Amino acid sequence: MQDSEMMAKMAGGKGFIAALDQSGGSTPRALKGYGIGVSAYSNDEEMFGLIHEMRSRIITSPAFTGDKVIGAILFERTMDGTIDGQPVPAVLKARGVVPFIKIDKGLEGEAEGVQLMKPMPELGALLSRARGLGVFGTKERSVINLANRAGIAGVVDQQFEVAKQVLAAGLVPIIEPEVNIKSPERAEADQILLEELTRALGDILGEAKVMLKLSLPVQPGLFDSLVDHPRVLRVVALSGGYNRPEACAELAKNRGVIASFSRALLEDLRHSMSDQEFDRALGAAIDDIYQGSTVKA
Repeated sequence: MQDSEMMAKMAGGKGFIAALDQSGGSTPRALKGYGIGVSAYSNDEEMFGLIHEMRSRIITSPAFTGDKVIGAILFERTMDGTIDGQPVPAVLKARGVVPFIKIDKGLEGEAEGVQLMKPMPELGALLSRARGLGVFGTKERSVINLANRAGIAGVVDQQFEVAKQVLAAGLVPIIEPEVNIKSPERAEADQILLEELTRALGDILGEAKVMLKLSLPVQPGLFDSLVDHPRVLRVVALSGGYNRPEACAELAKNRGVIASFSRALLEDLRHSMSDQEFDRALGAAIDDIYQGSTVKA
């Protein structure tokens, strides 16, 4: 796929984005869910090797194609890896799946009810490498725990500052200011975030577009104005701790929002499954998430 084809697929393609970007901190949990405990590896290299095998199995499954999975977010090591001798982004594009790369380096401690992103001193080199591998876009995550306007404004400002660097490198940023679904002030945080994102989107110059990855809101349809915003290519949703049936039901309530699920996509997959069992379980998950992304209540 060329850039124009990937842009068109992201703008209007039917389907969802798979989040295959568990990083060092979340990889043990992802492997445990897959049925591989910590006793199966003795260092980071072995751990990352096992998660790469899991992701390769997903990407090469006959269930995982661009017919329903229009994009996939990769961890940096996965982007730099290969499947059957081919760079992973090239394998995805050959299957009709648009590749993205997670660029954040984790979260700072909480202050003003939010967690900002840690510094990214090597961002320029990562963006250049991603562009050279044919990656279409990036993803960066912050977390909002409380309805603190100053904190949420700080999250949005930091996200858009990084997004400008991504756009300048010729990539499309996915901005992810995640509202913690367990927050006691979740509905208020949703509303403040909507207002701050609208403010920041109004400051984008030229014809540049960004994508937004948001927690499913307490009030269905709250983000309709973001779906329709001329500077937003697509709004996608994270599962945020919901199991798949819950996440898909909430997703279906929100017009124009498609999924970008991780745990909700992978929750039924196990290392011990035969290829037939694995493909069937993955296919069922993909069908459920595709339904929630394309058929709205």
